[in-house]
Amino acid sequence: MAFKFRNSDSFSNILIKYFSFKNETKSMEPLIDLLPVLRNCDFEEFLNFLKENPEVTENFSYYIKNLFKGKPFNLSLTEANILSENAFYPELKKRLLDKLLPNIENEDTIWYLVDNISVQPKKDLEFFRSLSAEQFDELFLLLKLDDYITKKEVKRELLFSLNILAWRIIGNAMEVEVLNMAPEYRNFDNPFLALQNEIDVLNQDFKENPDFVIDSKDVNFKQIKVYLQQCLDFVTVAFKNSAKYGISGKINQSLLKIRQQLERMNDILSVMLINEESDVIKNSKQLFLNILDYKSHKNNLKELFADSTTLMSHLITNHTAETGSHYITSNRRDYLKMFFRASGGGIIVGALCVLKMLYSYFPGSDFLHAILYSLNYAMGFVMIYLMNYVLATKQPAMTAATMAKVLSAGENTKKNYQDFAHLVSRLFRSQFIAFMGNVLLAFPVALAIIYGLDVFFKQNFALEKSATLLKDLDPIQSKAIFHACIAGFFLFLSGIISGNVGNNSVFYHIPKRIEKNPFLNYFFGKNLAKGLSDYYAKNWAGIISNFWFGIFLGITGPIGLFLGLDLDIRHITFASGNFALGLYGADFSVTAYTFWISFITVFLIGFFNFLVSFGLSMVLAFRSRSVNFGEVKEIYKEIFRYFWRNPLRFFFPILSKDLDIRAQEMVDTVSTKSEDH
Repeated sequence: MAFKFRNSDSFSNILIKYFSFKNETKSMEPLIDLLPVLRNCDFEEFLNFLKENPEVTENFSYYIKNLFKGKPFNLSLTEANILSENAFYPELKKRLLDKLLPNIENEDTIWYLVDNISVQPKKDLEFFRSLSAEQFDELFLLLKLDDYITKKEVKRELLFSLNILAWRIIGNAMEVEVLNMAPEYRNFDNPFLALQNEIDVLNQDFKENPDFVIDSKDVNFKQIKVYLQQCLDFVTVAFKNSAKYGISGKINQSLLKIRQQLERMNDILSVMLINEESDVIKNSKQLFLNILDYKSHKNNLKELFADSTTLMSHLITNHTAETGSHYITSNRRDYLKMFFRASGGGIIVGALCVLKMLYSYFPGSDFLHAILYSLNYAMGFVMIYLMNYVLATKQPAMTAATMAKVLSAGENTKKNYQDFAHLVSRLFRSQFIAFMGNVLLAFPVALAIIYGLDVFFKQNFALEKSATLLKDLDPIQSKAIFHACIAGFFLFLSGIISGNVGNNSVFYHIPKRIEKNPFLNYFFGKNLAKGLSDYYAKNWAGIISNFWFGIFLGITGPIGLFLGLDLDIRHITFASGNFALGLYGADFSVTAYTFWISFITVFLIGFFNFLVSFGLSMVLAFRSRSVNFGEVKEIYKEIFRYFWRNPLRFFFPILSKDLDIRAQEMVDTVSTKSEDH
């Protein structure tokens, strides 16, 4: 059986087949057949064929004009590659649906024609952009499309598109929540309304003289450009103020939408601007390329994620960066203080290890155990936070944001990289001493508690669990490293939750609402309301993130059992406590291999906890602050050079006066900027 493949003919065969006569068809098939062939042929040969066959060229030109005649293209300018929803998830849902099952468009629009003719718009756009200016000009001249931009119906569509965009911008920009993001503009005339007034003048000029031409000396054009820039400045100020006032996903999306629409108005004005004769064909070509470009990005998910999440991730890491600066020790006193704070965290975790083991003996379903484990972890982590103790692996997610914030705030010089390398050494030794404080106390505390229970109840509660606990610390017999990575991911996630809660608290003015609450002020007084407000502002984000971190750790194992998957978590501090319980349950009668592999695995678990949480947090923080990833390689080189020269500084607080001062200035600069905000 013979198969007929589309586009198997050469361009000459296609042109002769369809345009050797005056073709009155409005079918898209000729262009659908021709476009893929053009992408793979010598375009110079195609132009020569058109020049050598004027009758075919004339018929081809007539077909294109007839096909597009009377079809509006405003949708291609006002809809394509512009957010259509004021929230991220509805927009994501819409784009996913349109990508899988394209929307049914009105067949009498250029939007519909472009959708069906250019099935691979990115490739088509790349092809037309690869043509030389002379080749592109010649194509438009041969097809008599060189003056397309001066046609009355084209001008009418361009002006109508400007009107649609201006009306939509005003609708979004006049929302109270959007206006509140830029209070600096309250004492000025609204630039969005002024812009609409100037667009109305442009429309009036067209009605009075449809042949009018806009040039750069036109007073109305200059005014529109000024107001466009003022509107863009408004959006920029609103985004900058998000660090001060916080921002919601809806407002973030509205501001993005306004900016996209303003940029689109700028594009439309650019193709309408004709200062000299050569601009006519240049703008005709540009309008064609713009429509194809907008279409190629219409349902782009990557751009949606990038645009919609960059600011939110910046605000989230902004909160965690401010918190993270408190986790970097600067001198011996801070170093010892970090050890004692981490020791307090180790004591609590040691007790949590024993509690979890006891909960595992409770008869009940996996769901019950998930609740018990989650509450055990959550209770312990919140307690550690409120008592100002330290859980070592909570630090990386916070300090990564500080690192990125320092880099984005500083100058990219070799001296700055050296100072940053010293700051990294301070961070690393802070992590190291926090690990040691957690591990060195969790082990003996767990051991002391299980021994006390044995003495008191005359029963070794760790006996039945001993083999499992020690096996879980063997990376060969278990997935200890993978489970440590899962815990690292949850650490990263808890950092995001902390930042998100902090941002929402600022945006919705929660502390101020508490302080000004009439009920609290009337019944309990201003002092208590103020105290509650300050407490909420200082602690709520940390409480919520620690609570959810505990929930994540507690439910992972039971969910893994329910799904039949080997899912669990391994955390260095809990691994240390479980190591103690495993040894006690086995009456310390274990092989040298079991002891040393478990001992080493405790620190391996800590390394992967740190690596995953810090790595993911750094990626998020770098992205949110537009740190150039090309510079990261140079930064890492400088860090390794510094480690090679000063390895002990990565573990102990060895003084270096000049470097310490400069590194502290980097952190202080970040903290000062945060306070200014």
